[in-house]
Amino acid sequence: MTLMQIKSPNMSVDLLSRPKCSECPIRHRAVCSRCDADEIEQLEQIKSYKTFAAGDPILWRGDDLTYVASVVKGVATLSKTMEDGRIQMVGLLMPSDFIGRPNRKTIEFDVVAATEVTLCCFQRVPFERLLATVPHVSQRLLEIALDELDAARDWMLLLGRKTAREKIATFVEMMVRRQHVDGLGLDHEPLVLPLTRDEISNYLGLTLETVSRQLNALKKEGVLQFVDRRRFEVIDMAALHAASGDDSDGGVLC
Repeated sequence: MTLMQIKSPNMSVDLLSRPKCSECPIRHRAVCSRCDADEIEQLEQIKSYKTFAAGDPILWRGDDLTYVASVVKGVATLSKTMEDGRIQMVGLLMPSDFIGRPNRKTIEFDVVAATEVTLCCFQRVPFERLLATVPHVSQRLLEIALDELDAARDWMLLLGRKTAREKIATFVEMMVRRQHVDGLGLDHEPLVLPLTRDEISNYLGLTLETVSRQLNALKKEGVLQFVDRRRFEVIDMAALHAASGDDSDGGVLC
């Protein structure tokens, strides 16, 4: 069967080919991870897939939230624009992360694809009804929300207390951990920085020059090896972790 899509400058919507949840690469980490076969079938009835090219807006702050979604592939940024036009990136969305909030009619952040992004989307109103009847989904959604809260607290520490070197090392280590979970960077395949150095500087509250200088320092010290400006390998994981300023349990070294 030929794949039919509605195409716009920002996205393509898959109408006919909807991969089964059992074949999904984020099946065991997404909002549906605890669902049994009957519950999965209910989700199948309200889901669709949307794909966005790198740089495309997914949602703008204040947009009507007609759907909620799990990131299946790629990386998206969360940001807010201040009254004077300055833009602050406040988060990254990676595979299995959730976009939107049930019972909210609008989105609170700008969501933009940093790489090509594929979303598994659920119509918001049917999804909200489903939460009342499928506790496995609501339980997993709560776990995801609490994980996001923990991550936000860690990020407050990073922005408020860590040095430039520690910020860069922490960011790279986070990319390594998430991409290994997604099956990337294994068997010596290069990992990928999903953001440009300018975007990394925005995310970490550093200058572009500082980001470049710290990445180059990690390269010269033999901690990282870059294939190009975005693809890299970790040569010394212990040294990378030490540079992050965290101890083995994730706390900050004193």
